Amino acid sequence: MMNVCAQPIEMTETVENFELKESGKAATDHNPVMVQRFGADPYALVYDGRVYIYMTGDKISYNPDRTVKENTYGNINTICVISSSDLVNWTDHGTVYAAGKLGAASWGNNSWAPAAAYKKINGKDKFFLYFANNGNGIAVLTADSPTGPFTDPLGEALISRETPTCAEVTWLFDPAVLMDDDGSAYIYFGGGVPVPDKADNPGTARVAKLGDDMISLDGDPKPIKNVPYLFEDSGINKIGDTYYYSYCSNFDVTKDATKKYGFESGEIVTMKSESPMGPFELCNPVLKNPEFFFGLGGNNHHCIFEFNGEWYITYHSRILEEKMGVLGGYRSTNIDKLILNDDNEPTTSKGTRAGVKQLETVDPYNDVKAVTISNAAGIDTKQFGEEAKKYGSGDMILSEISDGSWTCVSGVDFGKDGAKEVSVNACGAGSGSISIRLDTPSGKEMGTVEIEKPGKELKKIKAVLDEKITGKHNLYFVFSGEDYEVYSWKFGR
Repeated sequence: MMNVCAQPIEMTETVENFELKESGKAATDHNPVMVQRFGADPYALVYDGRVYIYMTGDKISYNPDRTVKENTYGNINTICVISSSDLVNWTDHGTVYAAGKLGAASWGNNSWAPAAAYKKINGKDKFFLYFANNGNGIAVLTADSPTGPFTDPLGEALISRETPTCAEVTWLFDPAVLMDDDGSAYIYFGGGVPVPDKADNPGTARVAKLGDDMISLDGDPKPIKNVPYLFEDSGINKIGDTYYYSYCSNFDVTKDATKKYGFESGEIVTMKSESPMGPFELCNPVLKNPEFFFGLGGNNHHCIFEFNGEWYITYHSRILEEKMGVLGGYRSTNIDKLILNDDNEPTTSKGTRAGVKQLETVDPYNDVKAVTISNAAGIDTKQFGEEAKKYGSGDMILSEISDGSWTCVSGVDFGKDGAKEVSVNACGAGSGSISIRLDTPSGKEMGTVEIEKPGKELKKIKAVLDEKITGKHNLYFVFSGEDYEVYSWKFGR
């Protein structure tokens, strides 16, 4: 894992005798949704009351002199997974070892732009994770859980340049999957501009019906015709009875084309149809390039999803790397509201640092994973247990703790009666303390959990609070010491 928040950033607050580490985002911001590592090309899967976000695992590359290289995406072979029921506090589920020598699809070099779906097969929910092996094909992994372990059922690409109609697709990547109301499924993919004079209509978008097993094709892929200025980033949604295909426009959109179509270069655009395989007609642009909102641009990648009756758009930006002082095209995931117009069509939305409102409060009287956080600084996460260590995703634990590290859980409701004690499950050979603070990392200390060499196995450590905590607060855990890890926490009345 990559501890991006431990970079040398100027510290402004102190607690006791040490400085607090600074996060990759402001305390009031909900974007990016994850600060402990990068995550790009987000794709949302809604399952059992939670939103699971799957992301390309951007990893920093360095020159021999340790300066940061520009992101070429060539070393990416993992897929990050996080989930939330409130869209503000996100549980880290690790990184799927998707490609490369140690990955599930060891025949592939890279894992770019994931898409996820689930379907009940033989009475049991099965999960499917599709991703691009760079620009040359689409792989599929399967699991019995949205967090894995994911394995490769085919041992080869689901879609390759040998697949009919696909040899001529410039970039055979960026899948999206539609699960239709009748149980059928469709996969959308492709992109790139074959030659400059085809920039206005590259002809490189494809759609195919998936087999009932979700790991085969039911017929040859079909071209999606007349997609103006297609570049990359397939998206697909059904809103009401209408199908909305979405994509990122290329960077050759002329002023005349903007007047004709209503979108600019590097913008997310929608098309609509009465059928999942088209024909599609141009609808509305929905999200300008991140440069428009944040000052730093690059590729634009999105996913539109519905959760609890509201529509959202998740996309990536470069605001985390900017905060770190690393400008190499390394991307992090944001979520903002998607606006529907009076015709129930997706329309122009706004990228923000503030993000979305928290949908529900956190119950502190249930066990909460320590890797469930809305914000953090100076920490990392790592796989916990043999299964997660082998496959990359699954159970995780809070790690790389040092003086001034902290995590935040937003919107924790302690109720009128309040909490009088707290317990944590921790392990490790080191010692330190966990300070319980409210509303800011330097806020009032309500109690301290002393950590004294808990050992290799998880140990429950209890502490009585200095005074009861009542009402709703942003809850901060401020750490000191080192060489110990925290798995979960729980408050008691």
